[in-house]
Order: sequence, then structure tokens, then C-alpha cells
Amino acid sequence: MAVSEDRQPLIATLKKAAFQLKEADIPFCLAGSFAVYARGGESVDHDIDFLIKEEDAERVLATLAEIGFRTDVPPEGWLVKAWDQTEDDGDLLIDFIFCPVQRPVTDATMRDTDIIAVNACHMPVLSATELMIHKVLTWSAHYCDYARGLPVARSLREQIDWPRVYRETAHSPYAHAFLFLIDRLGVVSLAETTALAAAV
Repeated sequence: MAVSEDRQPLIATLKKAAFQLKEADIPFCLAGSFAVYARGGESVDHDIDFLIKEEDAERVLATLAEIGFRTDVPPEGWLVKAWDQTEDDGDLLIDFIFCPVQRPVTDATMRDTDIIAVNACHMPVLSATELMIHKVLTWSAHYCDYARGLPVARSLREQIDWPRVYRETAHSPYAHAFLFLIDRLGVVSLAETTALAAAV
């Protein structure tokens, strides 16, 4: 169901940015909470994340600056930022991420998407599997909030390749603990997941 853009102005901003990137022929895909929303799932976050390739970062900022966005290159080294400067809702932020959770965005990342309508605007949306991988790999000794991952796992579980999630997050004890948790909650079968992962 579409969300009213009067009630959720971030939707209008992400559509505006997506349209400009498509017009400029810059590869991108929707990620984060709005990608979960686009896939029919539930998220507890309320921000806009797009994935781009690092070599396109300057062109992304220049393209959005042309239509009035304020832009910035922060010191973190894995993203750039742009703000849609609106009269009614203030400055609305978009993060353009080119190296989420230490995984550089590549052409393969851009292929791991589906074209989905977000409030009637068609755009590439990151796969549910990669969304789940990104979510669990954000957790560490300094930040580990499983309550932010549970809604994603529950609402998108049938779209997620769980053996792939297991394989690609096996180095993280926090990810493994999350898989154990959702097994106990009946979201997935950890035994089946590990068996399928080992068979590849």
C-alpha cells in the first residue's frame, strides 16, 4: 500500500532523487528501511539509503546539487550525503553508500536487485537477502540491537536466502547469535539453514 507523501515526506524525496539518478544514467539501488518497505516488509528505521558505486559518488552529488540538494562528503569514507531542502519539512537527508558494512558496492551488487514500484516510482531495490546481510553485519560489541533486525527477518523471511546469509556472515558471532535467536522464535530453521549452506 502506498504511503501518503504528506504523511511521509521522505518518500517524495527518495522519488525525486531516484528520478534524477535515472535521468543521469547513474547506477543505484534503494537499500535500508525503504527497501524493506518496498518489498512489503516492516522496518523500525526511518531514513533513506541508496547504494552507489564509489566511482559515481561525485557525479551523484553534482546531479543532485543541480536541482537544489545540499551535499557533503563526510570523513567516514564509505558514503556521501545529500539533503533535500524543503520549505515545509526542513532538510531531508539521503545517504549514498558505496561501502556498506565493509562490502564495496560493485556491478554484482547492482544486479542483486529487483525493479519495484515505490509509491508508483519504479526503481532498483536491493534483494531481501542482501538487506538482511547488511542488517546483521552492523552489529558489534559497541552496537547490537536485535530488535531492529527481527521485524526485517520476520516480514521478509520468505524472500531471504538464509543459507547465503549464514555463509556470508559466518565470521560474525553477533550474526550467528541472531540466527540462533530467530531459530528459537520459529522464524527459520538453523539446522536446515546450516545444512543447505554446507551443501553449496
